[in-house]
Amino acid sequence: MSMMLQSGQLRALPCPACGSIASHAHLFRKNGCEILRCMECGLGRAEARDFEPTTYYTQEYFSGGHADGYANYLGAERVLRREFARTVRFIRRHCDGGRLLELGCAYGFFLQEAKRYFDVSGIELAENAAAHCRRNGLRVLTGVADSVHMGALGSMDVIVLLDVIEHLPEPHDTLALCAKHLRPGGIVVLSTGDFGSALARMAGASWRLMTPPQHLWFFTRRSIERLAARLGMRVEAFDHPWKIVPASLILFQLGRMLGSKYPGGARASGLGIPVNLFDAMRIVLRRTAAP
Repeated sequence: MSMMLQSGQLRALPCPACGSIASHAHLFRKNGCEILRCMECGLGRAEARDFEPTTYYTQEYFSGGHADGYANYLGAERVLRREFARTVRFIRRHCDGGRLLELGCAYGFFLQEAKRYFDVSGIELAENAAAHCRRNGLRVLTGVADSVHMGALGSMDVIVLLDVIEHLPEPHDTLALCAKHLRPGGIVVLSTGDFGSALARMAGASWRLMTPPQHLWFFTRRSIERLAARLGMRVEAFDHPWKIVPASLILFQLGRMLGSKYPGGARASGLGIPVNLFDAMRIVLRRTAAP
């Protein structure tokens, strides 16, 4: 059983990035989950049991109700939209117009910035957030990114997953759907933690993004490249960008790491701080072949 594993012990498991059975090293245990790493591509995984996303990603997740969520997402709208506007400018360097879909669009702040240049739509699991999007004129479906929802929205030129892929129970299946619903030459733009970064390797179980069962997967550049290649996509761009982060989120995450809760999150939501720990990566995948 996984709970009996010792650090460094190996297990043979199917790797969604490699597409084959690969040896996985047991690294440590965090939040009741065993954390393992594929020895071939470096993809990390959390073995989480009894975790139900639909009951976790609710209004409380965005308003300080979960230690590994957001302090005050709605209150940080101005800062978040400033950062998302920068992301839109980045995307336009790779695809300037067309149909854009965001998976995990939360309260629609990115879509509000993107709709100036794209025909936008979204899919969001949290009902409260999806309803907020619809009240503000956005076409957003409530639920998961499955074949029904993706099919209802049609083919896309751009599909965006901002800090989403690490939450997905089956990242290969979701990216396969993305590839299927991309027009020829279309792109997937995603951001996620870099498990191969110096900070992630040094911090280990204390890494700021090591938050299972919220985060189920911990990607490396090599694992993303392998996963994309299996789906007829190639890495067109890769970087570790600076981000403008709400001060409330920084304080909230520090509180979680120190075992306390910062009470002034709402007051700090309007302040944005440029941050780059070089442990988060942004990737553009270009569809080169039919999936």
